[in-house]
Amino acid sequence: MNDQASLYERLGGYDAIAAVADALLPRLMADQALGRFWQNRGEDGIRREKQLLIDYLCSNAGGPLLYTGRDMEISYQGMRISESDWSALIGHVRDTLESFSVPAQESGEVVAFIETTKSAIVEA
Repeated sequence: MNDQASLYERLGGYDAIAAVADALLPRLMADQALGRFWQNRGEDGIRREKQLLIDYLCSNAGGPLLYTGRDMEISYQGMRISESDWSALIGHVRDTLESFSVPAQESGEVVAFIETTKSAIVEA
């Protein structure tokens, strides 16, 4: 693809981004430090969370989806997400993107975008 293609297009569109989200969430939930954020969550709530993640990533990567969820500050307020939680998340994001052989440029752009949300999410 040409350099003018959106990140959404370069990542492979909706199906590719959804596949990454499908692989990422179980990694996060199985992590010893991060798993606590999904304790006592029902299956339906987790499915909704995954769909919101897909919508958010697609929308912010230049795709045609509209994210209708709450903003990051409201969504994560009071969860006491720490700097080490954040580092673990970013590690899982990188590992998941690598497992899908996402090229370095696109992987870097995804991580850079996610990093823009850090100040609204990390509290402790």
